[in-house]
Amino acid sequence: MTASAQDLLPADLAMGTVMLKVGDMRLMLDYYERALGLVPLTETLGGPVLGRRGVPLVHLSQAAGLQIPSRGEAGLFHTAILFESRADLAATVATAAQYDPRRYAGSADHLVSEAFYFTDPEGNGVELYVDKPRETWRWDGDQVVMDSLPLPPQAFLTGNLTEESVSGQREAAAGVGHVHLQVGDVPTAQAFYVDTLGFEKTAGWHGQALFVSAGRYHHHMAMNVWNSRGAGPRKETLGLGEVLIHVPAEDDVLAAADRLRAAGVGSHHTGAELRFEDPWRNRIRMAVVAA
Repeated sequence: MTASAQDLLPADLAMGTVMLKVGDMRLMLDYYERALGLVPLTETLGGPVLGRRGVPLVHLSQAAGLQIPSRGEAGLFHTAILFESRADLAATVATAAQYDPRRYAGSADHLVSEAFYFTDPEGNGVELYVDKPRETWRWDGDQVVMDSLPLPPQAFLTGNLTEESVSGQREAAAGVGHVHLQVGDVPTAQAFYVDTLGFEKTAGWHGQALFVSAGRYHHHMAMNVWNSRGAGPRKETLGLGEVLIHVPAEDDVLAAADRLRAAGVGSHHTGAELRFEDPWRNRIRMAVVAA
């Protein structure tokens, strides 16, 4: 059954800043600046906000005394940073690999995108990726066709890294393209993120992962059980602090608040902003994009 427009998140939704609770601020700040080429933009709530060209991407919030979560707990799988060109992507893949080759976790051609994976010093996953042209994406009805094909990193760098992209790395645009979570089970994730919150399902993966989006993007969020099957609600740990979702209008926030209320999900609603938690206590904030 097709959902009505009132039941869906707006097509022009975008992912915003990901907040990470960090134990060693010096080490984490060094990684996000030097390995990923992000620039400190502001200082707020106990820690810096970093981004590119004035666009905030990651907020590092000091959380002394908390432990790094175990591999099997619910929480963040990765924050995915989207670049505008292969050359821009190659520049940051190169600096990330040079910073500490041990933090490189793999690469893949997903048919809709080309992606490289890293792990930050406190175990948070980071994806660096570029989208392929939308006209090349293949859809099977309302499901986008994705895969994980080989993407040799050295060949990618050889073919795309330029002196200009390296020298202009910090001036190159980037944004949070999607956020991927670890959850306890996929049906509960679908009931929350699709049936209640209003994303549309764009892909699944053998009952082990769910990909969701607004406006027929390949995915704005994803949830998997690859490490975390059966995980319960999160403890207070380092790692994911908050995921921000940008919507264009207060009506979008109101509609989401109504859907959460109807499903019995608690939330805090201030008009232009909505705060709530998913079934695993991953914190989500939905806010109207400032004009």
